[in-house]
Amino acid sequence: MNSEKENPTRKIEPTKSELEILQVLWEHGPSTVRFVNDKLNDLREVNYSSTLKLMQIMTDKQLVFRDESSMKHIYRVAEEEKKTKDFLLEKFIDTMYNGSASNLMMQLLGNKKTSKKDLEEIKNLLKNLED
Repeated sequence: MNSEKENPTRKIEPTKSELEILQVLWEHGPSTVRFVNDKLNDLREVNYSSTLKLMQIMTDKQLVFRDESSMKHIYRVAEEEKKTKDFLLEKFIDTMYNGSASNLMMQLLGNKKTSKKDLEEIKNLLKNLED
């Protein structure tokens, strides 16, 4: 069995809690654990020590990088938001819809009230893809 270090092309799938932290870092840029924890606490109660430990684990997994050059350690994402979300979406479509993006869209549009504005944006996107 290969570890991540032996196979650098293997993508690591972040957990739900790790994604919450990544979302804060994508939105606000490089940040301290305290800042990330404060933002997470805007959503739900999270202990500082839990955020710290998780961000240390994320550093080991190379989901984030830690700058230790100053007194306060600053964490930044290892990969841009779009790349991570594209990977997760592709994996989700492969797993849940046998690789069919159209099946995903059919269910999404069928299960959710889609506004006229959203429908127009989807139509424009499709039109631009055809051009």
